[in-house]
Amino acid sequence: MKGVMTMLVRNCAGGVVFNNDKVLLLKNEKHEWVFPKGVMRTGDFPDEVAVKRVLVEAGVKARIISAAGRTNYEFYSISRQRPVANKIVWYIMTTDQETVTPNEVQNFSEGAFFTVEEAIEKVTYSQDKSLLMLSYQKYKELV
Repeated sequence: MKGVMTMLVRNCAGGVVFNNDKVLLLKNEKHEWVFPKGVMRTGDFPDEVAVKRVLVEAGVKARIISAAGRTNYEFYSISRQRPVANKIVWYIMTTDQETVTPNEVQNFSEGAFFTVEEAIEKVTYSQDKSLLMLSYQKYKELV
């Protein structure tokens, strides 16, 4: 089976961060509006990774109030020359912070808190739209 690429599977964790009725989105280098997330290394706890990525990518200190669910993405990585599957564990988070500082080193050009309606329009992936709707419903029940 020469030439068949094995898929790189990456376990990630991320946050759907709410400030009252607004949700945090970041714009990445592909001009996609996404939620902050990052790859888990061996020995990492997903909740800690999620909180850390929100802080690193958006400059927002947030705390977890609930699990939100999981999404999976598959794509072809040009840089790695192989298919990649991202398996992401998501957390619903809350913050009092209103300012977002997108991390340009991490290739985020913009970031802000948007109303859920605005966010649904902006979010690139349909999986993320579903995640946002479910997370918002749960958030409203919890807060």
